[in-house]
Amino acid sequence: MTAMRRHGLRIAITLLPVLLALAHATGLWRLDAIDRLDHLIYDTRLRATMPGTLDPRIVIVDVDDASLTRQGQWPWSRDKLARLTRELTGRQQAAALGFDVMFVEPDRSSGLDKLRQIARGPLREMPGLATEIDRLAPTLDNDAIFAAAMQGQRVALGYYFTRTEKPGAKGQLPPAPVLQAEAFPPGRGYASAWNGFGASLPVLAAAAPAAGFLNTLVMSNGDGVIRAVPLIARYEGDRARPGYYESLGLAVYRLASGAPPVRPVFASDRAAPPLQSLLVGGLRIPVNEAASMQVPFRGPGGAQGGSFRYVSAGDVLEGRLAPGELKDRIVLVGATAPGLQDLRATPVGAAFPGVEVHANIVSAMLDHRLLAVPDYAPGYEVLSVLAAGLVLALGLSLLPAPRAVVLAIATLAALVGVNAWLYQRHSLVLPLASALAMAALAFAFNMGWGYFIESRARRGLVRLFGTYVPPQLVKEMLVTPGRYSMRAESKRMTVMFCDMRNFTRLSEQMAPAELQAFLNNVFNRLTSVISTHRGTVDKYMGDCVMAFWGAPIDTPDHATLAVRAALGMAEAVRDINNIHRTTGRPEISVGIGINSGVMSVGDMGSAARRSYTVVGDAVNLASRLEGLSVHYGVEIVASGATRELAPGFVWQELDSVLVKGRAQAVAVFTPLGAITQAEAQTPAALQQSAQLQRWAEVLAAYRRQDWAMGRNLLDPLLAADAKKVLYQLYAQRLASMALRPQDPEWDGATRFETK
Repeated sequence: MTAMRRHGLRIAITLLPVLLALAHATGLWRLDAIDRLDHLIYDTRLRATMPGTLDPRIVIVDVDDASLTRQGQWPWSRDKLARLTRELTGRQQAAALGFDVMFVEPDRSSGLDKLRQIARGPLREMPGLATEIDRLAPTLDNDAIFAAAMQGQRVALGYYFTRTEKPGAKGQLPPAPVLQAEAFPPGRGYASAWNGFGASLPVLAAAAPAAGFLNTLVMSNGDGVIRAVPLIARYEGDRARPGYYESLGLAVYRLASGAPPVRPVFASDRAAPPLQSLLVGGLRIPVNEAASMQVPFRGPGGAQGGSFRYVSAGDVLEGRLAPGELKDRIVLVGATAPGLQDLRATPVGAAFPGVEVHANIVSAMLDHRLLAVPDYAPGYEVLSVLAAGLVLALGLSLLPAPRAVVLAIATLAALVGVNAWLYQRHSLVLPLASALAMAALAFAFNMGWGYFIESRARRGLVRLFGTYVPPQLVKEMLVTPGRYSMRAESKRMTVMFCDMRNFTRLSEQMAPAELQAFLNNVFNRLTSVISTHRGTVDKYMGDCVMAFWGAPIDTPDHATLAVRAALGMAEAVRDINNIHRTTGRPEISVGIGINSGVMSVGDMGSAARRSYTVVGDAVNLASRLEGLSVHYGVEIVASGATRELAPGFVWQELDSVLVKGRAQAVAVFTPLGAITQAEAQTPAALQQSAQLQRWAEVLAAYRRQDWAMGRNLLDPLLAADAKKVLYQLYAQRLASMALRPQDPEWDGATRFETK
């Protein structure tokens, strides 16, 4: 929860695209760009999964340029179409024939009307003329000839619906709709509604057993591309029976399948339920809210597309096909000649023959290869946006950049993968664009915020602290850069001063370049130890290095870390001296002072130069303690406050001192090393513990001015370690004090008047 609160603003920024996508998915604010992207995804997926194989069951008789060249310009006379029909239904024995052509106007190309006009006019007195014209009329009435050719055959004609303010009607619709208006519950529009039509002449409509509308752009989705075609449409005019009429594709399929009945299937039993599918015999055809079927195109359109066999209408009329070559085939008659303007824009081609759209519909029905846009598609869109959005909002904000990129890629892959799997395995067409757009924008917003806002804060933090704060601490600080600044504050911390002894003598023996290299090497070693123990280097002052613990990162064990660092630094100096002994260089020694307490830390200095440092009485005391190390013959001098905060070490008390600038005495100690529970029971540790106990008794005797007892207690320690400066110092003190009378104001503290 802490991390979420810390990155709350970044999470909120990432959720903005989620809200935008949800507004689109719920219909509150439809975005054309997302709809266009969904169309692009649908079209790409459709092209990638097309069978690309020939369907031999369906043949397209094409009124192409070659046919027009040989048979004359369009429209052809109806007697020619009658010959075409007789050839296909008789000699070729086609299973069903569908005309993607409309026959709204009567055929006057034979001249019959003109002959009758003449017979009634200038030549009306000519005997037998009218009788002869009536005798020839059956051979000159092309519409009747065409109707006779269709009589008793499985032929479906095409027509179109219109909707205007003033309804108009030409021709004749089928005698009965495929579904009565009562087949659908009231209170909802279940298909596109029309009030006019342009249909075949009554004589032709009466001869053909079936007809279907040709409207294909009802669901063109605003870009003119045919992706779905309505299977039924509602006629609301008064020039034919109101009800739901079928499309040409559905009419041809039913004609070839024995005219099975059509029944609507609804999503539920509640009032005005949405239409889910049409049941045609045993075939269940999924449809959308406009009763439209997604067209699962087989492949590229046209004679070279390879999905259907194209036969030139001229070849059929001229009898160039072998008898029965098209036996039991479903034949659709249409035009691909550019001048006839029957080319459509589809996902698989910008100039797709309109007749092949119907062929693809019939083919899909025969194969049961049907795509469904389920009624729960909006709910799926909302859930996918919410799930992916929450994952990205939290993951991108809380994870490091490399893992965040991996998460974003994985989320996009999951969205695409699930959507593709549902499409491929279950033929479900579900929205994807809103989730993808949301994921891309969420990633961009989140990474942009991270780079321009949080990364800027991190870069500023590195600039502020990177030169003197250990890299590992900087990495920790980068997790929450807003918590750290240069602003001064008071904190309980531990500070250390480490000074190099005999530096003046060393500097006199070395050339400047050699001295520089020597100091760099020493400081590198010491700084490395400080950094390893999470210390912050404050500054280098000649041969002295100053460091502190507890800032800028809060470090509860700051005293323990400082003592460990001091012991490590003393060990590093011993390693350096081992090297110096082999190279002939003089050995060095260091004095380290450590103190813990409240001090001010922050950016301090002048306008010309500032630095992140610590100041205060506790800092001054540490500096004074560093100077005492040589007096007691130890490398490290720590205050009692540090000793209390770092109990995991073996401590030896040195003295109670009153340094310059302080009115109260301070107990000072030196750490002899860290000790674990297991080491505490070793013989060496037990011996050391006994010696420290005796030393504590020496100090107690010294402070109560019992000089003789103190000397007696000290003698065994001197015998064991005669070179120890601390024991020699107290031996001298005890000897000197024995010559003086006891002082009633004696407090046992040693006063130091110099720094």
